[in-house]
Amino acid sequence: MGQLKEGASYVYESPDGGDTVYSREIGSTERTLVGISLGRQKRNKELQDTQLWHDIRQEAEHNETLQKALEQCIILYHISKNGR
Repeated sequence: MGQLKEGASYVYESPDGGDTVYSREIGSTERTLVGISLGRQKRNKELQDTQLWHDIRQEAEHNETLQKALEQCIILYHISKNGR
């Protein structure tokens, strides 16, 4: 996140209804991220995790060791889920 200039006037904008907030100096078009809501952070993390698991599954198609580890992970998941 950027630094605010002392004595400058800023406009604060949120193009997505408050999930992210940007500031820009009056007269400028360059925006700086000021904040992001916890809800948006959670969704971003979930998207990153989904992409990571997708990438792992794709890599496992060509990597026998990774494929075996994924199979063990799936078994462990089912065992732990059924044990509740």
